[in-house]
Amino acid sequence: MAWADGELASEELEQLRDQIRGAGLPEGALAEWLDPGAPPSAERLLHLLDEVRWRAAEVLPERRRSLTELGIAIAEADGEYPTREERAAILRIEEALGLGGPDAVATLFDPARPIAPLPDVRPRFDRDAMAGFIGGPAPETRRRVCALLADGRFETVAGLSTAEYRALVSEWCRVLADEGLGALGYPAEFGGGGDPASFIATFETLAYFDLSLLTKFGVQFGLFGGSIHQLGSRRHHEKYLRDAGTLALPGCFAMSETLHGSNVYDIQTTAVYDPGAHEIVVHTPVPGARKDYIGNAARDGRLATVFAQLEVEGEGRGVHAVLVPIRGEDGKPLSGVTIEDCGEKLGLNGVDNGRLTFDRVRVPRENLLDRFASIDDEGAYRSPIASPARRFFTMLGTLVSGRVAVGSAALSATKVALTIAVRYGARRRQFGPPGEAERILLDYPAHQRRLLPRLATTYALGFAIHDLQTEYLAATTAGEGDSGESEVGDAARRRHLEAAAAGLKACATWHATDTIQACRESCGGRGYLANNRFAALKADSDVFTTFEGDNTVLMQLVAKDLLTGFRQQFGDLGALGLARFAAARAGRAIAERNWVVSRKTSEAHLRDPGFHDAVLDARRSDLLLSLARRVTRRIAGGMTSFDALTDCQHHALTAARAHVESEILRSMLAAERRTPSSGVAEWLDRLRCLYALATIERDAAWFLEEGYFDPPKSRAIRRAVTALCAEVRPQAIPLVDAFDVPPSCLEGSIGL
Repeated sequence: MAWADGELASEELEQLRDQIRGAGLPEGALAEWLDPGAPPSAERLLHLLDEVRWRAAEVLPERRRSLTELGIAIAEADGEYPTREERAAILRIEEALGLGGPDAVATLFDPARPIAPLPDVRPRFDRDAMAGFIGGPAPETRRRVCALLADGRFETVAGLSTAEYRALVSEWCRVLADEGLGALGYPAEFGGGGDPASFIATFETLAYFDLSLLTKFGVQFGLFGGSIHQLGSRRHHEKYLRDAGTLALPGCFAMSETLHGSNVYDIQTTAVYDPGAHEIVVHTPVPGARKDYIGNAARDGRLATVFAQLEVEGEGRGVHAVLVPIRGEDGKPLSGVTIEDCGEKLGLNGVDNGRLTFDRVRVPRENLLDRFASIDDEGAYRSPIASPARRFFTMLGTLVSGRVAVGSAALSATKVALTIAVRYGARRRQFGPPGEAERILLDYPAHQRRLLPRLATTYALGFAIHDLQTEYLAATTAGEGDSGESEVGDAARRRHLEAAAAGLKACATWHATDTIQACRESCGGRGYLANNRFAALKADSDVFTTFEGDNTVLMQLVAKDLLTGFRQQFGDLGALGLARFAAARAGRAIAERNWVVSRKTSEAHLRDPGFHDAVLDARRSDLLLSLARRVTRRIAGGMTSFDALTDCQHHALTAARAHVESEILRSMLAAERRTPSSGVAEWLDRLRCLYALATIERDAAWFLEEGYFDPPKSRAIRRAVTALCAEVRPQAIPLVDAFDVPPSCLEGSIGL
């Protein structure tokens, strides 16, 4: 009651403390609230008041006759039972402060409105079964990382300078390395765990905590160590992997350049082989070729995997990776290496991004990462992959893990935001009819519409990303120890994996940016406070849309893959190929555009998984066919294939997104078929319906234009989305609880 106005003067604190001591009660947990020299902030006091109000709403009116009785009722609800002596002492304090009787309780509440109790949020499904089912591979590792994040060594500190924040993140990263988590993906014979699934699980779980740590961890152990593992040969593994995994050798992954980010093929850094010295000379020929935005470069890195245009015997051999020392053990740049600090960024300021410039830096020939290409003792270039283009894409394809990891991390950040916003919305009250209780935010249809379709999409994306992880891990295991042409394996499978990773990374990171913003807004001013995590989530995850490839560029890669698959299946992009594809589509297209189906609005039909799959697949295939026709016409008119696709860029991006969304749905349908219990299946069915119908609703204009729906059906879909939100709402808290965001990662926030 003394704190109800959100302010507490030092004399009031002294009086409260004296009364507690005089009554013979230990200060205990109240000590931090009773220090006149460091009084609690107004925000903390108001947060406490808010907590008291919503907890008091669950107490029967007859238990609210005094502050003492109310406090005891709340304690008993939590299983705490004060002794008779404690009750008497608390009552004496209440009386001494003049706060006795029901009037003091009444001032805690709006006298014009009753306080309705919060609704029952007990799960109607096996919460642990749901959490285990959606949690992905390596659950033991996930639990281990969660426990580690809560053990006291990982605590965020407000108000740090950039230098202090970077030092703290480096310290955290070393703890993870000491725990053996950084080397989990490397072979056991080189100090690793031989368990890439656990490495992915570690990365995904770290995203619940601090995204600067996640990024630093990913750069050191995923990109730097991973490039040595995936692109190097055994001698590189023996020399570097153990130290990379323990952080004895901090490193960088230097691919992007100032003038070439996504376009790796045309980077300008050179690596010229000098046969007389048996050395490779790495050089930055123009200012635009400096390596830019390189994580670990500004502060800690000592060795860099540098991507450069390799030249041997006067002939350009394309982009290859070379290991280049950049700092000595004293931390100073080595001769010929210039290191600059990128400085403050929009977010991720715990990561030391830097710029690297090389002035004819010489390294031994052995520093070429030579899994796919080497320089022999006579100075001749050798590669088991004849095609330079294929060799280039094979090298980049081995690094697809970065896109898999970033998509996973983005989804974890999304889960944190949804957990906070849904929990807050399920207890925050706002407005209501005169004389009636204020309504809970999450009971408003608009609030449900804001959060719950995004919750459903998060579930759907989770299944799709875990399917991608499984496929990636299978491909990685199959490729271990191979060489030459067999490195690539089946070309179609490799191409599919690369396109799937690109498309899911793009959709997951776009979804994260959109959802985190929606969650912030749904929490009003509370969401704007730094301790409630949205500030960091927004700032730190924003770059994920351009991390590991700009999303728009990645979706063009997906579109190109779709056209490649089209050519392989139907012969070419000419008239015959188009006719074959159209014929294959004809039967389904007629059925999908059937006038009865286009008008059908029954609940059973709209919630039918067959309808969801058919209509999203129809959008995908129709957009692909029309894209192929447009590209073909332009090529026939004299355009190059590059210009033809560029001229249809918007169409290509739309077709690519339609494809990815259809694949996400199919992953969720497959997950439903293997659910562990009927209760879990029932709620996944609702979430799948909500994801599918919300996706269809968002693109209603296309379905109307193409004749798949009539206006009444479009309106029925809109009503079905609203109805599904209302159905999911009572279980919104158990559904976000199943994300298993560690409580330690929500400490001090409205989401705890």
